[in-house]
Amino acid sequence: MKKVSCIFIVDDDPITVFGIKKMLKSVASCDDLQIFQNGYEAFEAIKYRQANGKAIPEVIFLDINMPIMDGWDFLDELIALDVKEQIIINMITSSIDPLDYEKWNCVKERCPHLLSFKNKPIFKIEANDLGFMDIAS
Repeated sequence: MKKVSCIFIVDDDPITVFGIKKMLKSVASCDDLQIFQNGYEAFEAIKYRQANGKAIPEVIFLDINMPIMDGWDFLDELIALDVKEQIIINMITSSIDPLDYEKWNCVKERCPHLLSFKNKPIFKIEANDLGFMDIAS
């Protein structure tokens, strides 16, 4: 089992949040798992943690379509914030619009963090979704 110090789940869908939490239990242990309903709440939490010397999330599961601040706006704000640590960001969406995937490719090029793109529903979380490489024993 992999140890992750802090994980944020940023999604306004309680079923998706429940599923991610359940799947995480099989691949990682985390004492600091935070849930946010929109990007604004998550971004404010990162700013607060950074200002107070607390650990920022190592891994974020980020929905694209949310109220108040969506995943794209969250990423724009996060990129502008001077975060030294590299964050693993798993963008998740129920959108079937190919423009979302194209936009992700553009954002990925200018983002200092590791971005992946996943369609909902998510059926499995793997070690590489948390920044760990699977190594055969």
